[in-house]
Amino acid sequence: MGLTGEPAGEIRYRKALGLRFVEYVKGSAISYKTHQAIVLIITFFAYLAYHATRKTTSVVKSALDPQSPDVDLQSIFFWRRVPLQGTRNSALGAGWAPFSGSDGTALLGELDVAFLFVYAIGMFFSGHVGDRMDLRIFLTIGMVGTGLFTALYGVGYWANIHTFYYYLIVQMLTGLFQSTGWPSVVAVVGNWFGKKKRGLIMGIWNSHTSLGNITGCVVASMLLRYGWGWSMVVPGFGIVFIGLVLFFFLPVSPDSVGANIDDDEEVSSPRKEGDELAVPLLSMNSDHRNAVGFLEAWRIPGVASFSLCLFFSKLVAYTFLYWLPFYISHTAIEGRYLSNEESGNLSTLFDVGGVIGGILAGHISDRLDARAITAASFMYCAIPALFFYRSYGHVSMTLNIILMLITGMFVNGPYALITTAVSADLGTHSSLKGNARALATVTAIIDGTGSIGAAVGPLLTGYISTSSWSAVFTMLMGAALIAGLLLTKLVMAEVASKIQGARAHELPRSTPSDLEV
Repeated sequence: MGLTGEPAGEIRYRKALGLRFVEYVKGSAISYKTHQAIVLIITFFAYLAYHATRKTTSVVKSALDPQSPDVDLQSIFFWRRVPLQGTRNSALGAGWAPFSGSDGTALLGELDVAFLFVYAIGMFFSGHVGDRMDLRIFLTIGMVGTGLFTALYGVGYWANIHTFYYYLIVQMLTGLFQSTGWPSVVAVVGNWFGKKKRGLIMGIWNSHTSLGNITGCVVASMLLRYGWGWSMVVPGFGIVFIGLVLFFFLPVSPDSVGANIDDDEEVSSPRKEGDELAVPLLSMNSDHRNAVGFLEAWRIPGVASFSLCLFFSKLVAYTFLYWLPFYISHTAIEGRYLSNEESGNLSTLFDVGGVIGGILAGHISDRLDARAITAASFMYCAIPALFFYRSYGHVSMTLNIILMLITGMFVNGPYALITTAVSADLGTHSSLKGNARALATVTAIIDGTGSIGAAVGPLLTGYISTSSWSAVFTMLMGAALIAGLLLTKLVMAEVASKIQGARAHELPRSTPSDLEV
């Protein structure tokens, strides 16, 4: 997702009130480096809050739908399943209509897909809206709206609302406001950090997604004992609070606060770990060429295949995001079903593995200078990880934790790198001719398509899981395989480049001996 900022003189920014107050108390202007630190911290917690509120619905699933038709764990292949007899999770409670019926799991899946489809569509438009207004205000509106509708979901608990369409509409509006998050934080960070501010700093900054999932899981799980409504309302208030902090303290760009850009600072897009964009994706001094049209962008070589790659990668990652706590609560571990709170807390380990995987994948790709090879390798390794987690995760709690960490590492690590590899490839593509506005359009298409995949995965899971969780894992393994295969062309190009570089490196070594002969 990307935004192309208008030239500095065309958007009027006002310095945030909090920054003006700090400078008044301090008696001097805030330095450029301090502004950068403020931007990193505020945008980090802002996007963490977006994901924390997004994660809460996965935690309350087990409280809304307590059905526990578990299946045989002897085989991953769903056509060989044998239903277990006499295993019902009595710890889950009576549930909440309309989700407590036989079709409850499917209804929860429909809520997920409604949220994610609106989220995906909103991403195609949020960048254009953000271009034309102060991003600080745009982000604040998005965060307050997200908090409001997340809380309204929980209000259904006290208002005793059992109408499916109430929750459907609330989730769709939540998805619309959630779509403001990533394009906006990317744009703000891009205004302050150039190519020399990548590496470890951006790798740590990118961990906000997994840490947001962990925060949402822990908070929602702890509050479930008081009623599932609290698991939605409290995180909703949390993102509103952070949104207000952002409104008072976020410096949108150096121009908005009158900061002097360092001589060695080239303003460009923030990127996911390992990105090597040759042309800035974001810049407050964007060129004035016309933006590439939607259909024209699809014709750029590689866009379609890369978009589909992210489609399948996010399908896997977001299925775990929305269904892992539910799956854990409906699967007997060492013969015992975990409570809602225990399931939510245990599921956070998947995101801990994701943090490790994201940093590890970024580090490996930096050392090898091979983004696609690293991403594809992680996707292929995710296949056996998924197999072993489904087949043996129930044996013991220790084994479940180890396998969950490994699965999280391989599932969450690659999709940020896939986006990075795609951006890097398109950033140097000759057909773009350095047009930053073309890059913004192409990136929006890729990430928007990926978000549609993020909607399809949870939707299919809602239906398939009613028959067999093994079928769900078979679907996820297939998606991971397809995601890896769709990177084949880029992988082959990197391998060819490595071979060519190795030959070029060996050639000078042979020259002296040839001369001696």
